Amino acid sequence: MVSQIQPPTQPEVIYPDSDGQPVANNTIQFGWIVEIKQNIEWLFTENPNVFVAGDLFWYPVEGRNKIVNAPDVLVVLGRPKGDRLCYQQWKEEGIAPQIVFEILSPSNTQTEMDKKLLFYDRYGVEEYYIYDPDRNNLRGWLRSEDGLDVIPQMEDWVSPRLKIRFAPSPEGLQLYRPDGEPFLTYTEISRNAEQERQRAEQERQRAEQERQRAELAEQARRDAIPRLLQMNLSIEQIAQALGLSVEEVQTLAQE
Repeated sequence: MVSQIQPPTQPEVIYPDSDGQPVANNTIQFGWIVEIKQNIEWLFTENPNVFVAGDLFWYPVEGRNKIVNAPDVLVVLGRPKGDRLCYQQWKEEGIAPQIVFEILSPSNTQTEMDKKLLFYDRYGVEEYYIYDPDRNNLRGWLRSEDGLDVIPQMEDWVSPRLKIRFAPSPEGLQLYRPDGEPFLTYTEISRNAEQERQRAEQERQRAEQERQRAELAEQARRDAIPRLLQMNLSIEQIAQALGLSVEEVQTLAQE
């Protein structure tokens, strides 16, 4: 009896979803990450095929779990929204994130950022933006036929993919939606939502007060008809006095 030698099984490749490092090193960096991610998500709320994530591991090559990066914010146009432990590109129809943002912290080294640029260039990112809030310095790269090229002028630069506008100034960076509205912080959005809730409540109260006034006025006219009839006023005179039609007065008088 001849036994067949089974080929050795390939060990399963594990793709970690964390490296144990914090999402951000300080509150300033974290604030910018949250602001950019949330505002872009809100920008594409109605589009089910735009995936936005923050600090998510991106694996571009199947079977190569050492080839990985975790952009502060990544945007993938053409992939459905939804939770993911990591972004495994071969499971996403091979679509690489088109737009990537990095927010610098004092711990970031030049060597680290050079490696990130090489990674994003090699694996298909189309737009790459770096903002250093401590130095108020904004840089960008845009893909051409030869790879990622530096964007020479970032002032009022409009993202080809997102249509958002970058407006750096001595006071800091401001981003604008395609409709011209500025990106807002979570606090500003919460405050605006509360103001809108209060405005809606005031409108509801005004409408209720108007309804009650109308009911009281209607009741007062109903109550006035018998008294006016007792004063020997004609139906036509009562209708004219109360601003009603003759038919309405006749109907109310019979109730």
